[in-house]
Amino acid sequence: MAEGANRKISAASARAHTRRPNNNNTSFHFPTGMLKKVLALLFVGILAWAYQAIQPPPPKICGSPEGPAITSPRIKLSDGRHLAYIENGVSKDSAKHKLVFVHGFDCCRHDSLAKYLSPDLIEELGLYIVSFDRPGYGESDPNPNRTVKSMASDIEELADQLKLGSKFYVVGFSLGGQVIWSVLKYIPHRVAGAALIAPVFNHWWTGFPANLSKEVFEQQTPCSDRWALRVAHYIPWLTYWWNTQNWFPYMSAVAHSPDILSSQDREIVMLPLRQARKTYMVHANHFIKAPFFFFYLF
Repeated sequence: MAEGANRKISAASARAHTRRPNNNNTSFHFPTGMLKKVLALLFVGILAWAYQAIQPPPPKICGSPEGPAITSPRIKLSDGRHLAYIENGVSKDSAKHKLVFVHGFDCCRHDSLAKYLSPDLIEELGLYIVSFDRPGYGESDPNPNRTVKSMASDIEELADQLKLGSKFYVVGFSLGGQVIWSVLKYIPHRVAGAALIAPVFNHWWTGFPANLSKEVFEQQTPCSDRWALRVAHYIPWLTYWWNTQNWFPYMSAVAHSPDILSSQDREIVMLPLRQARKTYMVHANHFIKAPFFFFYLF
């Protein structure tokens, strides 16, 4: 036992017992602090991209060096903006009825009521019709401070500068109908009469029957429009991105889709196309049969 206890251990054996085990694991360990910084930078980058995506591009002001040329008469409003307009019908001096027409979405001053009335009817009724580009449309300057009331003020200034008199008629088409509501609310003393043509309404109006509003929203409104309307109502700051992205369906009006039309309106819209196709087929059949005709002739 003594001999075993006093046995000497060689230096090589001692080194073998005291040497640390060789770890062959070559995996790279990302420093925790650096990983947090990378994730923070990635998050900031995503936020910056999202902010840019929801911001509409800056407008190109008509008459500016980078903007379109001015081709229409315009008035200068009290806040410095310009409003482009076009006049149709009889002269103001001989007019029996003076109308201010408000166009709808994706339209301009040229989409006036006068386009759809015969000259004889305009002459018979003595109609003078002025249509203007709403702020940001056509050749009218945008209004970054636009409110419901500001539209009524714009129309009142337009009427005063064109000398339409103390009272005039207002007609709104589609989305232009909300402007007529603004006029009736804020300058009713200037209105001789008002008319709405296929107006757009707000599904969240509290004064509208809830059951009827729900029926229209869920049964008559296209699915893409329902989502777009929800975005505009609940998160309006996301509206521009929603109507310009390609991931989800956006507004039918923006996409120029016939889904927004009723079945009767679609029939009317498609009628000229069917007539054009019928005419084309008649000519096509004529040319197809022509060689056979000449064959039999000769």
